[in-house]
Amino acid sequence: MIEDHPLQDVRPAVLALDIIIIGCGISGLSAAYRLGRAGHKITVLESASQIREVGAGIQVGPNLSRLLIRWGLADRLEQVAVKPQAISFVRYEDGQQLGWTRWGDSMERDYGSPYYNIHRADLLDMLFDLARPYVTLKLNSRVKSVDAERAKVILENGAILSADLIVGADGIRSVVRNAVVGGQPKQPVPTGHAAYRAIISTSDMMKDPQMRALVERREITSWMGPQKHIVGYCIRGGTEYNLVLVHPDTREQESYTSEGSVTKMRADFAGWEPRVQKLLNLVQTTLIWPLMYREPLDDWVSPSGKVVLMGDACHPMLPSRAQGSAMAVEDAAVLGILLSRITSRTQLLPLLHGYQRLRHNRTAETQRAAFANHNTFHLEDGPRQEERDRSMRLAMELASSQEERENVGNANIWADKRKSQTQFGYDAEAEAARWCTGIWLDAARTSYRL
Repeated sequence: MIEDHPLQDVRPAVLALDIIIIGCGISGLSAAYRLGRAGHKITVLESASQIREVGAGIQVGPNLSRLLIRWGLADRLEQVAVKPQAISFVRYEDGQQLGWTRWGDSMERDYGSPYYNIHRADLLDMLFDLARPYVTLKLNSRVKSVDAERAKVILENGAILSADLIVGADGIRSVVRNAVVGGQPKQPVPTGHAAYRAIISTSDMMKDPQMRALVERREITSWMGPQKHIVGYCIRGGTEYNLVLVHPDTREQESYTSEGSVTKMRADFAGWEPRVQKLLNLVQTTLIWPLMYREPLDDWVSPSGKVVLMGDACHPMLPSRAQGSAMAVEDAAVLGILLSRITSRTQLLPLLHGYQRLRHNRTAETQRAAFANHNTFHLEDGPRQEERDRSMRLAMELASSQEERENVGNANIWADKRKSQTQFGYDAEAEAARWCTGIWLDAARTSYRL
C-alpha cells in the first residue's frame, strides 16, 4: 500500500488563481480537490439541481487507485469496493472459459497498488468529500457558452462569471470544447453499439449454485459473442453485482442516465448461456448508454491559455479498456501538480501546454486500445474468432505453467504484461513532478523563467 508519499501534499502555489470548473463528475471533482489543495480559488458549476447517484459499477485500476490512496481514501475504498481476484473470458453460448488472468494481490505486487471494482456513486461521494472544503459549488448552473479570450462563462439564466482559468470537465457532450477547438470540432463516430447497465442484489444470486459461483469467486467475467459482450462483477463489498451489456444499437444520444427496456435487453441476449439468462431475469431496471467514438483532439488548450479541457470533454473512452475514470483522474492529478508551481500569469499557458504534452499520447493510446478491444470482443463466429480464442487459451496455459510471463500481443490484453505495466504501473503525479523539475532545471541553465 502507498504510504507517506512525497506527492501526498501538493505545495501551495505562489500565485493563487481564480478557477471555474464546469462539471461536477469524476473529472471535475478530482480537479477541484487537487487545484483547491494547491491553493487556488475554485468554483464548480453543475447544471443539475443536486449531486445524485448515477451510473453503475466502474473498474479502478492500479494507476487510479494509487492516486486515490495517496489522497487519503484507502480505508473508504476497502469498505465499499471489491478486489477482483481474476478476469475471465468465456464463450457466449455455453460459458466455456477461453481466457483467464490472475489479479488479486498480484496487482499490488506487480503494479504497486490494488485493482478495485466500485460503484460510480461511491467514488463520486469520496471525491466530493475531498473537494468540499476547497470549492464553492453552484448547482442549477447550466452553461450556455464560454468566451475563451476573456475567460468568461455565460449561463443560460443570463449570469456571466469571470475567472483566470476555465476548466472544461463537462463530459462527452462538452459545451466548453467548442471554445477550445473552434467551429469545426471532430464529431463523434457512432460505434453502432450501446451498453445496458444494471445492478443485481447478490442475495438473489446466492440462491442459485451457478450464480453463487459468480459472487464467491470475485472475478470479473466477460462473455464474448458476435456483435455483443457482457461484463459482470461484484461491487459494494460483494452485496451487488454489476452488469454491462454491449449490443448493436443505432441511437446517437450520449447519456449515462437514459432508462432502457428490460424486456428488450432480455430479447437482445436470448440464446446466451444459462447463467446469463438467470442474471437477466433478476434485472428490474436498466440504464442504456449509446457508445460513441471520437478521434483524439489535437488541442486541449485554447490559444488564449484561459480554457483547458479534461476527461471525457477531450478524450472520451469506450468501456472496453475500463480506463475512462482513470484517465480523467490522472488529468486532474497532473493539472494539480503543474499549477501548484505557478508563480506568475505568464507561466499559465506554458504550464497548460505541458499538461497537454504529458497527457495527450497516453490518453490517445488508451482510447485506441479501448476501440481495438471493442472490436476484439465482438467477432463473428468464424476463423478470426477461433484465432482470438486460441490466443487467449494459450496465454492462460502459459501463465498457469509459468513458461512465459509477458504474453506479449495476446488477444487478452490484460494477460500482456508489458501493456499492463504501461497502463497500471503509471504514476501521473510523479510524471508531472518530473516534468516540472526538468523544466525548471532547463530554465536555470539558460537564465530564463518558464
